[in-house]
Amino acid sequence: MNLRPNRIKHKLAEGATACIVSGLTHPDDIDAFGPNGFDGVWLEGEHGGVNAADLGNLTRACDIWGLASVVRVNRNDQALIYRTLDRGAQGIVVPHVNTKAEAQNVVDGGKFAPIGKRGMFTSRQGYAVPDYFNVANDETLLVVLIEDIVAVHNLDEILSVDHIDVFFVAPSDLAASMGHIGDLRHPDVRQTIDDALNRIQAAGRTAGTLAVNDTAAAYAAAGVRFLLTPAGPWLAAGAAEFISRIGG
Repeated sequence: MNLRPNRIKHKLAEGATACIVSGLTHPDDIDAFGPNGFDGVWLEGEHGGVNAADLGNLTRACDIWGLASVVRVNRNDQALIYRTLDRGAQGIVVPHVNTKAEAQNVVDGGKFAPIGKRGMFTSRQGYAVPDYFNVANDETLLVVLIEDIVAVHNLDEILSVDHIDVFFVAPSDLAASMGHIGDLRHPDVRQTIDDALNRIQAAGRTAGTLAVNDTAAAYAAAGVRFLLTPAGPWLAAGAAEFISRIGG
């Protein structure tokens, strides 16, 4: 048995853009969404209900379709990070990474030695994989969220940390930290987001952000290669169109 490949990591390594969906909360939803050609599913453990008991079935549903299972945890804690990986996640997203030391903590929790300090336990991804501890680091995706203005100020130092796959600029929290709660279109917010994305790419690292149908093409053209989109707007748009067609 070989370790299952992490679709997102492989696409990023090829210089391609990875598409990730959020808002799927049940294994059956993931299974139904599977044929649609996305690269990964963002499982929400910070603002959503995902916990350790759920992860086995959620990640198995992702495995069926070759989708990378990427879990956002609710704090930058090494034990939480590697427990989430042990439960079958192929990737970790860590919120509010504001310093170089905090970025290094993500690596320490998410990678086995000699790179990090992840506890030596075989993830469910490692069952029957004889060389799991030697190859797991290659298929483990680490994403840090740049979502506070202090992180933008410290971005050059954060970007110097090796083994982080994606530096994700999170617009809503970043806007709030700048005093513009809910105003993602404020010129200062837009400039800060764009500047951060450009700095990430200029450093030779992979940038990610939130995108919707109207913004995805522009971000992809600008070189942002990790694009997260929520399923909710698709449902709302489809529902509104259906109602409009029956005169509602």
